[in-house]
Amino acid sequence: MCSMVNPLKKIFKKDKNIVIGALHFPPLLGFDDFAGYKHALKYAIADLKTFEAGGVDGIFIENNYGLSKEKIDSSVAIAMGYLINELKKHTRLPLGASVLWNDYEVAFALAHTYDLKFIRIPVFVDTVEPYCGVITGNPKHVKAIQKLYLANNVALFADVLVKHSKHITTHTLEAASKKAIKAGADAVIVTGDWTGQAPTAETVSKLRKNIQDFPILVGSGASVDNIKGLLENSNGAIVSTALKSGTNKAGERNVKGFEQRIDVKKVKEFVKTTKLK
Repeated sequence: MCSMVNPLKKIFKKDKNIVIGALHFPPLLGFDDFAGYKHALKYAIADLKTFEAGGVDGIFIENNYGLSKEKIDSSVAIAMGYLINELKKHTRLPLGASVLWNDYEVAFALAHTYDLKFIRIPVFVDTVEPYCGVITGNPKHVKAIQKLYLANNVALFADVLVKHSKHITTHTLEAASKKAIKAGADAVIVTGDWTGQAPTAETVSKLRKNIQDFPILVGSGASVDNIKGLLENSNGAIVSTALKSGTNKAGERNVKGFEQRIDVKKVKEFVKTTKLK
């Protein structure tokens, strides 16, 4: 993407106080608890419409449940493609793909095929160890795949020192961010250590001073209680867990289960809070 144009403004028509909802698919084709496409699509459309009614600026679509390894199986890729194609019929919001754990090849393929505007890469320039084993970022290969899959106009949002993992590389958050910028990221994503945990406002502030006006997104833990402080030095937030109905689920890696839906009142309150700063 053109470095002279802020990619966030190009996609979302603004570059501050951006709210990106994360829409989580349930376990998909190939997992024992896949309940069928009708079930998955019903709840995905419900969350999509709730996010839109609540006033978000865009939506990340993720295979957040039923994870097992770094690259997804072909059955999951096909399922994601089918569901994304159906979801696009129900919204004009800009959509993006996050293919977990770190399948940027499928993410770029989905983006080109279904005209998605952005993707998220959990491991771009770091080496980390999540539950599925050590993953080493390979930014040259990422950019080569982006070109090969005709996705040069798809924005690349890169996590730095991502959550849910042991950090093998010893560089600082600031050093990792500068590496990501040099390697071709369009925005860096800063997270806490776990789902539902936010980076501190101080962490984001320090990073802002180090990378100046380069786009920063908060990738975990944003809530009505902390979002104003986080937005002081970031451009926006990716949010889902805090906007789901019900209470936290014991033993769930993702804090809340895939059967818990996005709550429109929580979305509206969150969006309203971002506009009060």
